[in-house]
Amino acid sequence: MREKLEAKGLKPRRRVLLSGPPGTGKTLSASALAGELQYPLFSVMLHGLITKFMGETAQKLKMIFDAIKTTRGIYLFDEIDALAAARGGENDVGEARRVLNSFLQFLDEDTGPSIVIATTNLPGILDRAVLRRFDLVLPYVMPDGPAIRQALERRLIGFSFNRIGWKRVTDVATGLSTADIVAAAEDAARRAVLNDTDKIATQDLLDALERRRSLQDLGTNDNGTRASTLSPSQSRTAAPIPGKGRGRVQKTK
Repeated sequence: MREKLEAKGLKPRRRVLLSGPPGTGKTLSASALAGELQYPLFSVMLHGLITKFMGETAQKLKMIFDAIKTTRGIYLFDEIDALAAARGGENDVGEARRVLNSFLQFLDEDTGPSIVIATTNLPGILDRAVLRRFDLVLPYVMPDGPAIRQALERRLIGFSFNRIGWKRVTDVATGLSTADIVAAAEDAARRAVLNDTDKIATQDLLDALERRRSLQDLGTNDNGTRASTLSPSQSRTAAPIPGKGRGRVQKTK
């Protein structure tokens, strides 16, 4: 494949941005890609990368990109918002601009064999210059009815759930992320095992989903505001991103 592209003066895509709400499978996709390619997965911990000392963050970035050039692998910059927020924002400071400029420069200079994957929960705050550096931008969305049912059925393999009222279940699950839905399935399965049964009833799933939904009111969103659960009538799509090679990922095959 690489030879075919290079014969036409093209290069394989090596920089991918995954965008969408938390719990929709962005980090899991990076892990799956590493497994398929049989590459090691390296996660870059941005909270340990960014420091208050001038120049230190850029130096750490340089060390990472040196590794990207010399050690083939999948390099995951999870929640890149902390590093690549738009310049000129109300919270912008000089050091933040310098760090972002260094990041852009390192991306431009990267010609190594590795694949760089970044994820974001807040695409609206990303600097457009960052978006242009990625070969592929994939938006992830909250699961729809068929995806909700598929996630539950896959997680409940080994249990009996032939008489589930899927319409009621998917209606209640609408607005929850895939991670929340899987956690609810595990909750229902765990209670069934402790009750010495392998049968999962509709009400078991409904109760587990409601318990999972109630947890969302305990925390805050990524922007620090009070968390709120989407109702079925609310939009469940990710914010649009201008970018190259945009795709739409709705469910995991």
